[in-house]
Amino acid sequence: MNRGQAEALRENFADLYVKSAIGAGGGKYRDREGFLRRLAGDIRRPGFALLVAETTTLAGCAFGFPVGRDGSWWRGFAGPLPWSIEQLTAAGRVFALTQVVAHPHEQNRDIGDRLQERLLADLDASLGVTLVPPYDRAARTAFQSWGWLEIGAIMRLPGPVALRVLVLPVAGVPRPDSPAHSTPDRTDAGNSPHSPTLVPRSFPCKP
Repeated sequence: MNRGQAEALRENFADLYVKSAIGAGGGKYRDREGFLRRLAGDIRRPGFALLVAETTTLAGCAFGFPVGRDGSWWRGFAGPLPWSIEQLTAAGRVFALTQVVAHPHEQNRDIGDRLQERLLADLDASLGVTLVPPYDRAARTAFQSWGWLEIGAIMRLPGPVALRVLVLPVAGVPRPDSPAHSTPDRTDAGNSPHSPTLVPRSFPCKP
C-alpha cells in the first residue's frame, strides 16, 4: 500500500492490532494509541512500505522503512557493528520492520511469517532489522522461531532500557554471524567500509 492508502485505513489496522495484542481494559487503549503513533511516524519516512494480508476481511499487515545509507540508524549500538551489516547498510539493502500484525485466528498462524518475508523480498532488501524490548520474551522467541538472529543491543531515547537488535537475512544472504562476515582488519589498506507459526499477537518494534 502507498502512504495515502495506509493513512485511509489506519483505524482498521489499529482495530486489528487491538484484536491481536495481549492486554485488557485501558492497557489495550494505550497499545492502540501507540500503534497509531508508530504508523503515523513511519508513514512520513522516506521509503515507507506496508503490506496487507486479506481473506474475506483484513487478516494482517506488516510495515516499516529502509535504513538510511549513512548508518545513523545504528547510533547507540553497543560494540562494533558486524562488518556485513555495515556493507548492506551502505548499499541501501537494510529494511527496518516496525510492526507485524496478524489476526489471532488459527487459520492465520503463518501470516506473520509470510508477510515479513514477502515485504523484504518485494523491496529487494537483503536484511531485515527490528528492535524488541528486553522484557518481551514472547516477541523475541517468536522472531527467533522465524529465523531472526539477535546481534546485540542499542540505546534509543527517551528511556534507559537497551533494546535488543534482531536481524533477518533474506534467503541467499550470508548470516551476520558467519565467519565470512567477521569484522576485517581495518589497518589493511585494501579494506573499505563500503565494499561490496504466527504467534497470536502482534509485535511492536521500536523505529
